[in-house]
Amino acid sequence: MGSPGYAIGLRYWLDRLGFPRLIISGFLLVLFVMTPFVGVNLFMQITNIINRFSWNAVLVLAMVPMIHSGCGLNFGLPLAVICGLLGGTLSIQLGFTGPMSFVMAVVLATPFAVLFGLGYGALLNRIKGGEMMIATYVGFSVMSFFCMMWLLLPYTSPTMVYGLSGNGLRPTISLDGFYNQALASFLEIDFAKIAAKLGTSLGPLEYIKIPTGSLLVFALLAFAMWAFLHTKTGTAMTAVGSNPVFAKAAGINVDRIRTLSVVMSSWLGAIGILIYQQGFGFIQLYNAPNNLTMPTVAAILIGGALVNKATIGNVIIGTILFQGMVTMTPTVMNAMVHMDMSEVIRIIVSNGMVLYALTRKTEGTK
Repeated sequence: MGSPGYAIGLRYWLDRLGFPRLIISGFLLVLFVMTPFVGVNLFMQITNIINRFSWNAVLVLAMVPMIHSGCGLNFGLPLAVICGLLGGTLSIQLGFTGPMSFVMAVVLATPFAVLFGLGYGALLNRIKGGEMMIATYVGFSVMSFFCMMWLLLPYTSPTMVYGLSGNGLRPTISLDGFYNQALASFLEIDFAKIAAKLGTSLGPLEYIKIPTGSLLVFALLAFAMWAFLHTKTGTAMTAVGSNPVFAKAAGINVDRIRTLSVVMSSWLGAIGILIYQQGFGFIQLYNAPNNLTMPTVAAILIGGALVNKATIGNVIIGTILFQGMVTMTPTVMNAMVHMDMSEVIRIIVSNGMVLYALTRKTEGTK
């Protein structure tokens, strides 16, 4: 009698977690187990995954508001990234340094995110049903437009402009002296420093560093998003995404709620790229924003989100799985074949996971 019930329970959890996600988790676990046998430092890889999670998690979180409002996956993420880039470059241009430059980058990026988000939201409200296709064109268009603007805008900071002409921003700008590691170094847990203070050795644990500040900011933003979705406005946003006809009949202004979700997504994307930059240590301009869209979309889909339903858990699980695979696979494979194929393997794995994510069943009920 107990066996059928056990089978039903196992089937329920398999359906709930998703069989493909279990396969990815299992493969990632196999990679972790293989690390000592191929000469890879396991604890260093754990640090790399934690760092990558702290860089990318807020960008993935930016997908949640638009998914809940029925606007679909935000393929127009480059628009939000541009807002963050404007905030970061203006902060340096105005002479702010150290952690204050990060604070000012957030402050300066916010009005751009609100303004661009309002325009983007108005556009999406005019083409209901084709949001994801139009969003892709919006992302490409804005990125291409700013490829010209980065050369034409009157930036003068010697840190950012080309040295010979004194005009136009360089493709890569170092954040040393500005907001490099501004969050990651806040309350950072560095086991090597702890061992030095204790005057003892902690062995392999000394390779682990935890960017506490970046993780705390993500936790704060994730909690704020969770709390918002449980408010009256958040419930209205979910209703609009689930059944816009019913929501309109209930007196909800569908277009206003959808626009609000786009503005929220744009702001989170702008903050997300600033957090990414402070961890990475550089600002990357021109075509760089386009490189974040597909991995971000894939991460939340791999985490279990659908085009009309997403949770904070989907964000966390998806980011860990995606970044874990992208980090571990090339490292372990290189160690096994003793050849430097890291970039080739990274491209194959990341694009393969994007392909898997985008071909999943994408509709669900709320």
